[in-house]
Amino acid sequence: MTTNPHPLRDRALAFRALHVPGDPLVLPNAWDAMSARVVAEAGAAAVATTSAGLAWALGAADGDRLDRDTALAAVGRMAASVGVPVSADIESGYAKDPAGVADTVRAVIEAGAVGVNIEDALYEPAAGALRPVAEQAERIAAAREAADAEGVPLFVNARIDTFLRGGGEVDRTLERAAAFLAAGADGVFVPGAVDPDTIGLLAAGIDAPLNVLAGPGALPVTELASLGVARVSVGSEVAQAAYAVVRGAARELLEKGTYDSLEGGLAYTALNDLATA
Repeated sequence: MTTNPHPLRDRALAFRALHVPGDPLVLPNAWDAMSARVVAEAGAAAVATTSAGLAWALGAADGDRLDRDTALAAVGRMAASVGVPVSADIESGYAKDPAGVADTVRAVIEAGAVGVNIEDALYEPAAGALRPVAEQAERIAAAREAADAEGVPLFVNARIDTFLRGGGEVDRTLERAAAFLAAGADGVFVPGAVDPDTIGLLAAGIDAPLNVLAGPGALPVTELASLGVARVSVGSEVAQAAYAVVRGAARELLEKGTYDSLEGGLAYTALNDLATA
């Protein structure tokens, strides 16, 4: 007796294959269905969500404050709006324990996403601390097991916040990466690592695709590729830039009564056509 493969299996495999050291997957992160469509229309091979941008669009703060159902409903709208793979930033898993992380992963798959970012930072009760390695490994293992049980080769990207919150030691990062990969992660995301030598050491020392966070002032994608990076994302930077346009246009209109900030916007018909595609 044969079992029909999960409808997302091929998409998940296609997303997994995009992670190539030296030829990185480039992800301009999106936060709602329309930004996802704009990113895909620009030529992105996949769409990654930004938890911060997604939360802000819903009037909430980032940092494990949004509830799972609300966040994943937004992810579902994004996944349904594009024809490319979608990876969901699920913060620390929208759950207190590994069983809850497994529930989240099942909900992610139901929403249509084929990848997740799971971060190892704590927001409560000690904001800025990192979870103990063993505890985080259990959460990643639960995510892996839940996805495998669904028959979806979900790409589990283990975010390690040593450079954002923990002092930025390469050796400590490599130790955490090895533990998380052993638990079932497929890739490692080290936001805050920006120095070329450091990135090179991480790429060489991590036996999996390395994801780095880029943005203004960061190395260009070509240089990151030469260092062995396999995935480049920009987190909330695109959303931040979009909201800067909103604030600038509002201030100009209210304070000066002029409209220069609105120049260069996408055409109404272009966006409407995307929305009806």
